[in-house]
Amino acid sequence: MFKTRIKKIQQKIVSENFDVLLVSELAHVRYLCGFAATEALDGILVVLKGEAHLFTDFRYKDQAAKEAKGVRIRVGQRNALADIVNFKPLQKPYLKIGIESNYLTHRSLKSLQDSLEKAVFIPTEGLVEELAMVKDKDEIANIKEAVRISDTAFGRILAIVKPGVREIDLAAELEYQMRMLGSEKPAFETIAASGFRGALPHGLASKKRVKKGEFITFDFGATYNGYVSDITRTIVVGKATARQKKIYNIVAKAQLKAIKAAKAGIPGVKLDSVARNLIKKNGYGKNFGHGLGHGIGLMVHEGPSLSPRSEIVLRPGNVVTIEPGIYISKWGGVRIEDDVVIRRNGCTVLNKAPKELIEL
Repeated sequence: MFKTRIKKIQQKIVSENFDVLLVSELAHVRYLCGFAATEALDGILVVLKGEAHLFTDFRYKDQAAKEAKGVRIRVGQRNALADIVNFKPLQKPYLKIGIESNYLTHRSLKSLQDSLEKAVFIPTEGLVEELAMVKDKDEIANIKEAVRISDTAFGRILAIVKPGVREIDLAAELEYQMRMLGSEKPAFETIAASGFRGALPHGLASKKRVKKGEFITFDFGATYNGYVSDITRTIVVGKATARQKKIYNIVAKAQLKAIKAAKAGIPGVKLDSVARNLIKKNGYGKNFGHGLGHGIGLMVHEGPSLSPRSEIVLRPGNVVTIEPGIYISKWGGVRIEDDVVIRRNGCTVLNKAPKELIEL
C-alpha cells in the first residue's frame, strides 16, 4: 500500500518536472509511508524519482522502524530539517526541489535556501492531497470506526445535558467518552455552543451555562488509527419553540436533499447549491455563510471541498461531510453534519446518531 503511494507521488515528480519533493506536512508523511510523527519537523519525507528517505530524530528511532514502510529511515541527532541539508543527493547543483508551500513555514524555507544555495525551490500545492482524497477500504474502515465512536459518545452525553451545566463541562465529558470508547484524541477542539452562541459556526465551548429553552450545537470528532470523524448535532434543552422547529426542519431538509444528491460525478459547487438553494428559498440564504462540507481523512479538513467556489468533481471513495447550517446573530443557530462515502451512484452515510430534533 505505502509503496504504491510513494510510486504514485514519484510519478507526479516526473510529470511536474522537478527532481525532489520534500513532504513536510506530517499527515502527508503518514499517508505516504505510515510514520505517525506527532510534533512539527519530527519527520520529513524526501522523495526522489527512484527512492524515498524518511528523516527523523533519535526520539522516534524505534517508532519509525516499526511504522515506516517503503522508505529508508535516516535518524539524526538534531531535527529533520537540519539533517536533510547534509543529505548528499540534495547537494547537487541546480537541483529542482518541490516544497509543500501550504505547510512549510517561511522560516524553514529560508533555512533550506541558505543551506542549499544552488538549489531551486518550487512551491507545490495539492500533490499528496490529490492522491489522499480517494480512500481505500482500510481508510474507510478507520473513518467508520471513528464515526461509531463519536455517535456512541453523543448518545451518552445526552444524559448530562440540563439547565445550568457549562458548555466546557459538556465538551470535556464528550471528549472523555470518546477516549473511553477507543478514540486516540479529539479530532479537533470540541464545539459546544448554546443559546446565542450557536450563531458562531465555530463556537468553542465556553464557561457559559446552558439555559432552559436554548439550542445546543455539538460539533466534535474522534480519531481512530489516525483517521478522524466530524459530526454535528443540535438539540434543545426543554421544549422547542415554533421558530426553533421551523429553522431546524429547514436545515434537516437541506441536509437530506444534499445527501440524496451526493454521488460520483457531481461538482462540489453543484452539491453545495442543492442545500444552499433550499435554505435560500426559505428566506435564510444570508444565514448560511460557509460551505456545505469538506473531505476528511488523516486531516479533519482536506479535499474535496463542497462550496460555492469548488469546481472539483466528486469521485468514488471520497469521504466528505455534509453540514448545512443557519445562524442568526443574538439568537442562535442550527447545524447538522454527517460523514458520507461517495459511491458511483449515490453515497453511504456513516453516522447512526439520531437527527430528529431532540428535546431534553
